[in-house]
Formats: sequence, structure tokens, C-alpha cells
Amino acid sequence: MYITCLDLEGVLVPEIWIAFAEETGIPELKKTTRDEPDYDKLMKYRLAILKEHGLGLKEIQNTIAKIEPMQGAKEFLDELRSLCQVIIISDTFAQFAGPLMKKLGYPTIFCNSLEVADNGEITGYKMRCEKSKYTTVKALQSIGFETIASGDSHNDLGMIQASKAGFLFKSTDAIKAEHPELPAFETYDELLNAIKAELAK
Repeated sequence: MYITCLDLEGVLVPEIWIAFAEETGIPELKKTTRDEPDYDKLMKYRLAILKEHGLGLKEIQNTIAKIEPMQGAKEFLDELRSLCQVIIISDTFAQFAGPLMKKLGYPTIFCNSLEVADNGEITGYKMRCEKSKYTTVKALQSIGFETIASGDSHNDLGMIQASKAGFLFKSTDAIKAEHPELPAFETYDELLNAIKAELAK
């Protein structure tokens, strides 16, 4: 039995931190896992910038409320869920993901959580598990599932490479050049067809 594991940001919805950077006019917050492979380093960098500017969870949630899924994302997800089980595995946070899951029809998501002070300041974050995407895929395989995985960033490579079939989706030229062995797609139709072909084997 197959489970398809998908990244969230950059695959189904726009990057939350980029949207927030544009909303606040703080270009430093545009850095994502596409640019920085070390997630802990990236989050510490982000939290320092938020603290410097006096920004907290509420301000980010206000931006998220305005974010819509990418065009065609919900339809793609609906069709994929009719073919096999689907889990979104994201390094985003439960406090960010809720409104986006509603817009996507409440798919299952495994993500992390933020540590938030009473005044709304984001003081830290808690990863669900180490190397969460890779670890989750390996755990699913250990209970009898074959996995198909797709994502766009450095932190997706572990789950993509560990899966029976793995695909880059809307990735960067640099990541595609580093991993020419991974099929790379730009449209939901291409990705859906590739997953269908794998399911039909």
C-alpha cells in the first residue's frame, strides 16, 4: 500500500516566510530552506529578526490568513487523495498550518510546534522528531507502506531519496542541478501523472 508524502510550502501553498517578509518589508525574512539547508540555523536567524522588530505570532498569523493555496493545489490534492493515502510532512508549525489546511480541505499534516510566550513573542520551536521528513518516511516504511515523496527544498531530499519514488516539484535550478537523478516537475498534472504511473506498477 502506498502513501504519498508531500511538502507544504512551495508545493501546495506559497512560502509563509516570504509572504511575511513582503508584508513587513523585511527582506531578510525571505530566506527559506531552499537557501539554507540547516533548519536550526535558519529558525534561529528568523527568531532573532522577529525579536529585533518586535514581531510575534499574531502578526504572522494575520499574514497567513491572507495566503491562498497555489492555483490548482486543492484540485491536485483532492484527486491524489482519491488514489492513495496522502500525508503532508512539513517543517512549518501547527500554529501556522491550521488556516491553510482548512483551505486545502483538511488533509493530514505532520508538522512542528512553536514555543510562544504569553505576550505572543515566539521564543523557540520544537521539532516533532529529528530529520522529521526522512524519519517519518522511514517509520511509514517500517509498518508496511511504500512511500512516494515530493518537495522543493533541501529539507525534502531525505524523504524523496528514501522513498520508492521521489520527485522534485517547483524546485530551484541549483537543487535540480545538484540532483539530476531526481525527476523534476513544474505542474500538478506532471506530478500527478508521475505518481499515477508509480501506483500502477
